[in-house]
Amino acid sequence: MRNLRLDICYDGTRYRGWQRLGNSDNTIQGKLEQTLSKLLGDTIEVSGSGRTDAGTHALGQVVSFHTNSDMPADKIFAELKKYLPEDIGVFNCKDVSPRFHARLNAKEKTYRYRIWNSDKPCVFDRKYVYIFPEQLDVALMQEAAKAYIGTHDFSAFCGNGKMKKSTIRAIKSFNVERCGNEIHFTVTGNGFLQHMVRIMVGTLVEIGLGKRNAASIAELFGGKRAEAGPAVPSSGLCLMEVTY
Repeated sequence: MRNLRLDICYDGTRYRGWQRLGNSDNTIQGKLEQTLSKLLGDTIEVSGSGRTDAGTHALGQVVSFHTNSDMPADKIFAELKKYLPEDIGVFNCKDVSPRFHARLNAKEKTYRYRIWNSDKPCVFDRKYVYIFPEQLDVALMQEAAKAYIGTHDFSAFCGNGKMKKSTIRAIKSFNVERCGNEIHFTVTGNGFLQHMVRIMVGTLVEIGLGKRNAASIAELFGGKRAEAGPAVPSSGLCLMEVTY
């Protein structure tokens, strides 16, 4: 049995997230499996590097799957480009080692969150940003974001209240920068909990508004979800890159 890797991108606006749902096929995983199964004449189950939320986007999602089909990888690539919906794109397909797994072998992931921080209209990018016209103090958020770096217990930043597995994660970098009318929050780590990036950004937004002390982030590690800020909307979040 062959093992293949896909590198894909998608606009998650109309989807209910990455993960296949029993009561709906309107997920990224569902669309991929449906298209691949029909194309290869095989029952395909794909594994993604991570489960993006409903409405979240990806520029660099990685997928792996097994198949008994002997269709060449370049032919699969060409056919996927024809038959996938226009908001799911594939830019690489290749045979890989039988041991490769898109999620289990991932070493780091990088996400970017975009806030449109202006009272000017945001017509063309409105599906990919969080429109927040109230001015934010970028310098304060930059300083506060440094506390995220390192290995910490991110329980207060987990949207799953019934999480039984470890909530300890290692954050390699967290950058905050103003880019014209936008503020970009770019974070790289070895893994992320449910809604973790959105809650981290939401907590920084409270700091940028002066509603929370910048030093308070360090006090949240190992704490409860209610102690951290709100999760910002999923529309501004994008999975940028996965490193193996």
